[in-house]
Amino acid sequence: MSQRDDAVPMRHMLDHAREACELVVGRSRAEIHADRLLQLALTRLVEIVGEAAGRVSRETQARFAAVPWREAITTRHRITHGYDVVDYDILWDTVQSDFPPLISELEQALGESGGR
Repeated sequence: MSQRDDAVPMRHMLDHAREACELVVGRSRAEIHADRLLQLALTRLVEIVGEAAGRVSRETQARFAAVPWREAITTRHRITHGYDVVDYDILWDTVQSDFPPLISELEQALGESGGR
């Protein structure tokens, strides 16, 4: 893939990570255990981020080494292949702790500021 083509999955990563972060604003960790729709939404958004990361060429991944490509891909694999044992506390931590820096790195890589 060329870098231009790689911008498409990187944009998907950014958009879906942002959406996941928006879903947890004003919510508590306990809510993910009580809200099935939140569980499903966050699970799917994290899966999409990881799937998109896997579609970015190795060259572009190397160019933007600060983006945690492998972690995003691995998290997606764990959720997809271990769907019956999703740990919602880990999912919550991923969105709350890992996605904000991921978003910042992707914004830099794509030449964006913090806005959409």
